[in-house]
Amino acid sequence: MAASAYGRLPLNALRVFEAVATRLSFSEAAEALNVTPAAVSQQIKSLEDYLQIPVLRRSGRKVELTPEGAKLLPAVQAGLDALVVALRETRMTRASGIINVSTLSSLMQKWLTPRLQRLHTKFPELRVDWHTSREAVDFSRSDFHAAVRLGESVSPGLDYEHLMDEWLVVVASPELFKRHGSIDDRDTLKGIPMLQARDEPWSRFEKSAAPTPWPAGPTIIDDSVSVLSAVIEGLGYAPARWSIAAHDLLSGRLMLASRTIVPSRFRYWFVCPPAYSDLPMVCALRGWLKEEAKSFPTPEAWLKQA
Repeated sequence: MAASAYGRLPLNALRVFEAVATRLSFSEAAEALNVTPAAVSQQIKSLEDYLQIPVLRRSGRKVELTPEGAKLLPAVQAGLDALVVALRETRMTRASGIINVSTLSSLMQKWLTPRLQRLHTKFPELRVDWHTSREAVDFSRSDFHAAVRLGESVSPGLDYEHLMDEWLVVVASPELFKRHGSIDDRDTLKGIPMLQARDEPWSRFEKSAAPTPWPAGPTIIDDSVSVLSAVIEGLGYAPARWSIAAHDLLSGRLMLASRTIVPSRFRYWFVCPPAYSDLPMVCALRGWLKEEAKSFPTPEAWLKQA
């Protein structure tokens, strides 16, 4: 298409049309775009004047797409998405500046934070803006360069590398461990206070040396790190992911309450869009994470040294 034709395209009107069409509300679209409803109406009118057909039908407060508008909407969304991706990739293909990375809050607090000084020492020019979330990252609609996730597999279309495996272990505070000892040495778990995170239940240890069924009604906390904090305070024994328990085990704030190690079906992955895979910032961070993961002891190796 010639440059003069691009110049006549009602790009702002198309953006407004997408906002109205996805909400079916002029007022909500105006609020989302931070303009007045009158400005929204004017842009829709200019688009319809350009097309010489109506794309929206209004009846009082009710807004509907015309057949032509319904056909136009997916193409407009695809075009806007392509523009967003192109602009973001252009803005992010720099060799310096901030790299935006999403990771799990539990991994951030218990595994990454104790290691960040080594990252800063090795790459003093690398600035990482860490965000914590469990949700899958939509790289096409966000500013993230990469993410670290725990899962069985990786979403299609992403570059990825396996960082490390995961295991479940049973932990207790030193004080509580002195009182009750290892669960491997007991004929019954009666009398032991029990905690669990929603994602790390006691049921994973049903094949351990401890007898089953497990006592009913252990306290459940919907956060892995909060469970560890409760264990450190002496409130109970609990299963925990090795990656987030190891730091407190090594420091003596926690004790391993069973020699049974349960492999997790989940693994940690470093993922990023192919367009960012070769960025110097991404390569530096990915390489550092792989080195740290490689030097991180497995629970079996730690048990041999303990």
